[in-house]
Amino acid sequence: MSAFEIVGADRPSRWLVTCDHASNRVPVQVAGGDLGLPAAEMGRHIAYDLGAAGVARALAARLDGPCILSTFSRLVIDPNRGELDPTLVMRLYDGTIIPANRHVDAAEVAHRLDLLHRPYHAALARLAARRADTVIVAIHSFTPRLQGRGPRPWHIGILHSPRDDRFSLALIDRLRAEPDLCVGDNQPYLGHLPGDSIDRHALQRGRLNTLIELRHDLIRTEDEQIAWADRLAPILTEVLDTLAG
Repeated sequence: MSAFEIVGADRPSRWLVTCDHASNRVPVQVAGGDLGLPAAEMGRHIAYDLGAAGVARALAARLDGPCILSTFSRLVIDPNRGELDPTLVMRLYDGTIIPANRHVDAAEVAHRLDLLHRPYHAALARLAARRADTVIVAIHSFTPRLQGRGPRPWHIGILHSPRDDRFSLALIDRLRAEPDLCVGDNQPYLGHLPGDSIDRHALQRGRLNTLIELRHDLIRTEDEQIAWADRLAPILTEVLDTLAG
């Protein structure tokens, strides 16, 4: 299987939309295609970012840029983590034990890196390098609440690193001008992690970037995903034009 899907590879704009957690698929080359979890668990946010793939595809089309999506579950190996990150292969996630990961050794991690993680990032790197002025927009989604935690009020969160937060801070300001939105600044998570996708392909390369988190109960249907893409595309374009001006 391919570790990635690319949509619109020949689209000419400087935008590159990524979706690291697009799929809950477990390839047959890993644990026979079954991590030992029931379908209900594999359908939860622990396995992938619900609704994010649809938003990413639609947004990239509206921005006339390419989109790259992973084709494997983050429970197999997380493409939004650096190779040395201790959460690269999760053994426990939001109260759920992942049976096939409980005794994963270094050889198995290396197998998953070579099969999935490294090919995905190699393809992402090629896309990002197609233009000198690439702007990376990473699309993710978050659950309305974690087990045993309170509800998360944000409709959308913008994650950023102090190493280069120009685009993200301008985007937050613009989104907060929308009267119906609760916008999180590095919420529901803090910034970026060393070696993650944005660090690797944007921060280390001096590329403008932002990571958008959408609450997944707002993007469950195709119509909702398209509506968010329709809303975000002109806002992102406006912010970029402002920075460029």
